[in-house]
Amino acid sequence: MIEYPEYRRLKYLVEEHLLDFLPEIDPLSLTLYDGMRYSLKSEGKRIRPVLLLAACELAGGETATALPYACAVEYIHTYSLIHDDLPAMDDDDVRRGRPTNHKVYGEAIAILAGDGLISSAFEAMNKDLFLYFDRTDELKQRIRAVFELSKGCGCRGMIAGQIADMEAEAGRVSPELLDYIHINKTAALIESAIIAGAYIGGADEELLGALRVYGENLGLAFQIADDILDVTGDERETGKRTGQDSAMRKAAYPALCGLGRSKERLSELTGAAVGAMARYRDNAEFFVEIAKALAERTG
Repeated sequence: MIEYPEYRRLKYLVEEHLLDFLPEIDPLSLTLYDGMRYSLKSEGKRIRPVLLLAACELAGGETATALPYACAVEYIHTYSLIHDDLPAMDDDDVRRGRPTNHKVYGEAIAILAGDGLISSAFEAMNKDLFLYFDRTDELKQRIRAVFELSKGCGCRGMIAGQIADMEAEAGRVSPELLDYIHINKTAALIESAIIAGAYIGGADEELLGALRVYGENLGLAFQIADDILDVTGDERETGKRTGQDSAMRKAAYPALCGLGRSKERLSELTGAAVGAMARYRDNAEFFVEIAKALAERTG
């Protein structure tokens, strides 16, 4: 758990409004809503929507205007977790400390719940665009945000990384391929969430550039920390089974580089993320503290 006060404030805001932007579901399809809600309301870090809101604030925007996009990015992330856990993918039984979606609802409903969440994400964001048709500059900012998230979760981002990850299982993986997998599978959506928030807040090109560097380094550091925790962590703390990467012979940093080098790389990436925000001094304190807190999860 991240204890930084600003993180808790923004996480609470996301939790409070997380279901607000789901579309109204016909009573004949309530099982779909139940499946979507089950995974959404499972306890999570909410790091992607929190970073989106924080980037909006850093750029001078108001968090309330970014909430549809923050919740949408959590819908996207949760859809990816539901599908990742399926037997055809990672075949996990536990996620966020609870049985995975397909263990509760069956594989077919889990697939559809994931589909429902990603379609709901884009419905929520596009519905928000209607409010800005007569405010051209703000409309353009939000269109850029939607496009950024589309890239981050799509076949030039998260899905590309997932494909490469699956094809790399039980095979030899180079350091370059491993970076490619996790820059896309994990870092792309984190970076996109940050940049989307910055667009909504009206960030200039200098801030956008700094946040891109921050987001890519933070995203890759986040994945390396997860890989380390899969080896050294406690299931009660991680909320999922540990030892899965080794058992499934998945591409992971400790298996390729060893725990020592993985921790060194984590420290290097965290330093690069923090350094990218140095020019913003106290205004970027949130981003510095979050980067450090995510790295410190590994002990």
